[in-house]
Amino acid sequence: MTKQSAGRVLVMGMGVSGIATAGRLHAAGWTPVLVERAPGRRSGGYFVALFGAGKAAAARLGLDAHLHDRSSPRPPVTLDRHGRRRPGAGFGDLPGKPWLMLRGDAEEAAYAVLPDDVEIRYSTVPTAIEQDGDGVDVTLRNTETGTSVTERFDLVVGADGLRSTVRSLVFGPHEDHLRRLGYMVVAFEYDGTPAGLPAGQGATLLEPGRSMWVFAFADHNPTIMLTYRTGDVDAEFTRSPAERVRAVFGEPLGRTLGDVVDQLEAADAVLFDSVEQVRMPRWHRGRVVLVGDSAWCVTLYAGMGVSSGLTGADLLGTMLERHDDVETALAGWERALRPYIGHYQDGAFGDRKIFMADSRPEILLRRALPRLAKTRLGSRLVERVMRVDDIAKFKNADIVGEALAPPERTSVAGTA
Repeated sequence: MTKQSAGRVLVMGMGVSGIATAGRLHAAGWTPVLVERAPGRRSGGYFVALFGAGKAAAARLGLDAHLHDRSSPRPPVTLDRHGRRRPGAGFGDLPGKPWLMLRGDAEEAAYAVLPDDVEIRYSTVPTAIEQDGDGVDVTLRNTETGTSVTERFDLVVGADGLRSTVRSLVFGPHEDHLRRLGYMVVAFEYDGTPAGLPAGQGATLLEPGRSMWVFAFADHNPTIMLTYRTGDVDAEFTRSPAERVRAVFGEPLGRTLGDVVDQLEAADAVLFDSVEQVRMPRWHRGRVVLVGDSAWCVTLYAGMGVSSGLTGADLLGTMLERHDDVETALAGWERALRPYIGHYQDGAFGDRKIFMADSRPEILLRRALPRLAKTRLGSRLVERVMRVDDIAKFKNADIVGEALAPPERTSVAGTA
């Protein structure tokens, strides 16, 4: 039975979490108004993996028909600056065979199933949010016209990213919730194939405290991720991404890395940001709730941004259908989701070691992993390094299915 059929909900943010939430709440009988600060929809984006939790949510949301695995069949390699190549390991080798794709693929899929009657407003930001027991008054400003309007909603969903405006207006300033890890990430789409690599081959270059990843796809340009350790996050933003990468890696860059940095200098769309988490004691207050990176950014290292965003949207609609009272629904939603999100966040620093090594001995160990995996004891070591057990239990869990199961069948949420 659909609950809250007359509810009007403001969803702030047209990323994966926002579009999916608007679509799911529409299916639950709500009337969404989807608001985006940018003047239009985004496209492209960096590499993402859709683990089992994300696949299950995507299927329930109807997105799976619009998604496909872009994994390249060509095995990846590890490189050094001298061009030496060794066998490598890829994300497709992890338990559950996660689908590899672009962030824009998930956003496009969520948009494809969004009903036509969902109202969308671009170039719009909230400037004030006031609520009482019956609803929420939100002042929305159109940044193109400079005009503002105050409207009333039964529910407000903040899905507007790491530095969420909804979060700052309702829960307090960013510094109260952002936790820096001391690393930077640079990500962009490479036009063509990096020098020294055949088309469709992924590659990793690991050095102490810094790395380059080439994520190759079967049917799309590769995306690049460069990540490195820093002692002063704020100082990183005083120079361009390419300047910082050149300074951090030092010359000579070598053939492949040099070619990547050359294209970074000319790239139109570049993600250049510090690696941060959002840590909050509560994700909802009254009739305002945060979803996705706004509430729980788990970092790129965890690889669960899209999967957790889709799961959060799916579970939110499910709980609102189950309960007449909004507060009860939001409390149940958060209670069911927190054990998983908490695990992703707590494990993010360990997941970082998949993408980066801290020392030369760690690099040597990583190079040996493909050979070690051929032995019984070595394969167990590989599984520990790649956090295989955690992936199987938490990242591949059907979170909504667990939440809806009888108590005796609930594994993670029931034991957390």
